[in-house]
Amino acid sequence: MTPRRKTHQINVGGVLIGGDAPVAIQSMTSTYTYDIDKTVAQIRNLAEAGCDLVRVAVPKKEDTAALPSILEQSPVPIIADVHFHFERALEAIDAGIHKIRLNPGNIKDRKQVDRVIAACRDKGIPIRVGVNEGSVVERQDKNLRAAQKQTLSENPRDRLVQLMTHTLEDYLRIFDENDFHDVCLSLKSIDATIVIDAYRAASKQFDLPLHLGLTHAGPPETGRIRSVASLGTLLAEGIGDTVRISYASDPVHEVEDAKELLCCFGLRNRVEPELIACPTCGRIEIDLIKLVADVRLKLATIKTPVKVAVMGCVVNGPGEAEGADVAIFAGKGRGIIYVQGEQTRTVTEDQMLEALYEECIAFAARVEKGEVQLSNHSVSIVPPAPLPRSDGSIPLTVMK
Repeated sequence: MTPRRKTHQINVGGVLIGGDAPVAIQSMTSTYTYDIDKTVAQIRNLAEAGCDLVRVAVPKKEDTAALPSILEQSPVPIIADVHFHFERALEAIDAGIHKIRLNPGNIKDRKQVDRVIAACRDKGIPIRVGVNEGSVVERQDKNLRAAQKQTLSENPRDRLVQLMTHTLEDYLRIFDENDFHDVCLSLKSIDATIVIDAYRAASKQFDLPLHLGLTHAGPPETGRIRSVASLGTLLAEGIGDTVRISYASDPVHEVEDAKELLCCFGLRNRVEPELIACPTCGRIEIDLIKLVADVRLKLATIKTPVKVAVMGCVVNGPGEAEGADVAIFAGKGRGIIYVQGEQTRTVTEDQMLEALYEECIAFAARVEKGEVQLSNHSVSIVPPAPLPRSDGSIPLTVMK
């Protein structure tokens, strides 16, 4: 891991972004903002899932009119996403929004941008300048558009990255001339490699905090691969101050996957159980896939970061489960449960789920009382004796 790059720090309704602040998780509502009840309900769901900041779309005046009520009920800071009408930004600022997002491809008039900057300065509100592949090419000036398209056709990947960074550079001159620096940047594409190149370039050129994201990622099944490939690469290189993973799905999934990504890199502390499981293979003699799915649902009720391992055999399982607070090694008809390296009980297959859950609940309670500490990858598990099959034969000798 490359150390986090230091950037200018901004304050979004009490959530710090940049500097030495933790990487913040963002998402966006999929409701019509003017539908206050549905919007607030989704914001609360996102916050419960671990979201630090939530963005809402404000394409219409009725959306900004709903903001005061939404802000009053929101447990986290709210960002207004402004696309084509600068007036929506001014209305959102008057409503008390915590941050504004402007797109240089849509709001270009210098006087309009000046007014938004002035209003944000008066209220201490930061601005995200977000460029993306879908709007960075000129739309109104036909000659400029033709020239840009011709340039892009010569070397699409490199030229697009150059166009995105140049667009930011030009737009930021307005902010510099207004002596306004509470800004963060984003450079999004549907292509993971372009996202990596664009943010690498921006991290070298600007000292402003970066909002990481891959746009139009698709459904979670494919979008999480594209997102992890690009955002994970950047985070490992120390680039990125806030993250939004985008899916064509319930935005709660965005938050769940962003949390897991940050936890994997040690950029966020776990606050819920961590579940690991061995890959399925020919040694497994129970329905491990179902057991893991059921355990995952059970663990959702626990709010302590217990590390839980579900292993389908006693051959490689003990080594793969090193560091687990609670582990089960399953064989035909039976399972052996360990708690921090100590064997606690052997149960029948139909008892595995409830027995493992009971051990997890009990261990979490002891952690909360200060009686024990979480393993922090230090637990050593002595392999249990092989579990016999129903006919009494031994499946495999334990590898030591």
